[in-house]
Amino acid sequence: MTELVVMSFAFSRGEPPDANLVFDMRFLRNPHWQDHLRPMSGLDAPVGVYISGDPAYGEALARIEAALLTLIPLYQADGKDMVRVAFGCTGGRHRSVHVAEYVAGRLRGAGFSPRLDHRDLAAPPRDVPSGPQGTADGC
Repeated sequence: MTELVVMSFAFSRGEPPDANLVFDMRFLRNPHWQDHLRPMSGLDAPVGVYISGDPAYGEALARIEAALLTLIPLYQADGKDMVRVAFGCTGGRHRSVHVAEYVAGRLRGAGFSPRLDHRDLAAPPRDVPSGPQGTADGC
């Protein structure tokens, strides 16, 4: 049986080398730039509400889910022992965590049993030199 892992990670700490599929969530609006949301994580409801309010969220997540529902069974049919689906954002605390939780729930609803791994959630946040218009975006 194939183990399915859905994980979040911080691009600032490196991509997971063993991921089969990597999705970059840095296109979604960033809670890091909201003072009241910054100390929270993607596990907190207010952060999820903020992220899911991004105009790109609904369609992007629907397309990712559709792709996963197509690809995961193909990996399983190929005999993979593990399929790791990784969602990244800059700091690994907000967007990637929220999306990993959301997608894992959707996959459970489709009959899969993913294990969640928030690789960088417990790591101390890194300060970033630029604001929301710069290249570094906090998380």
